[in-house]
Amino acid sequence: MADIKRTIRDTEADAKETWRKADGESVGDKLADAGDRARNAVADAGDEIHEKSDELSRDAAYEHGRIDEASKSVDDTGV
Repeated sequence: MADIKRTIRDTEADAKETWRKADGESVGDKLADAGDRARNAVADAGDEIHEKSDELSRDAAYEHGRIDEASKSVDDTGV
């Protein structure tokens, strides 16, 4: 999902840069382009952190479930 978002952000930034260059390029245009790219980089990093935290959360929940099931098995045998 982050790849799709990254592609959309890059496409939007490319379109903005092209639009800004239509009437010639100014310092303001260059600053706006750099700002767009910086915001996109921060958003991309946030998406990656979010995906990784989701993955870690799922892994932890899975392990917790395995431990719970293992303890139930022990309780069911009367040990």
